[in-house]
Amino acid sequence: MEFLNHLKILQSVIVFIIGLTIQVLATRSLKKIQLKFGFHASRILVSSKIISILVYLTIIIVIAFIWNVDEKQLLIYISSFLTILGIAFFAQWSLLSNITAGLILYINYPVKIGDTITILEKDNNITGEIKDIGAFFITLKTEEEALITLPNAIILQKNIRYNHNKNISKQNSK
Repeated sequence: MEFLNHLKILQSVIVFIIGLTIQVLATRSLKKIQLKFGFHASRILVSSKIISILVYLTIIIVIAFIWNVDEKQLLIYISSFLTILGIAFFAQWSLLSNITAGLILYINYPVKIGDTITILEKDNNITGEIKDIGAFFITLKTEEEALITLPNAIILQKNIRYNHNKNISKQNSK
């Protein structure tokens, strides 16, 4: 019995080391891709975080199977968690729409961090340099050095005028 526990510990350590090795290799590969194709560092950082989460989840699941966690109980736990998460998203449509809009802004939108944009409103235009595109909000830095956060869904719904890589601090120095 004690031998089996030592074997499970050894297998768990091996799985953990393999997972960390995969994470390190993926991070290095992302940095090479960044240098080769000129991707913005913030995109590589987000991609690295996503890969890390997936690697850690895989490690946890494999170790759970090594320690003979009952698959049915694990599936009940996971389905319960996903159900609660789904109810939370359903209750907050704006939250879900902001997350979806954040993914769209990250993957397939013409603006990126460092660009200066103007959100065209009927009465009041908002101009600022994009400082961060998060899961829920986009952060703009105005000419007055004020930080404005706007929900991602609003960015997709409004008309936007943008200038790539012409940030406000460069414009002020001219």
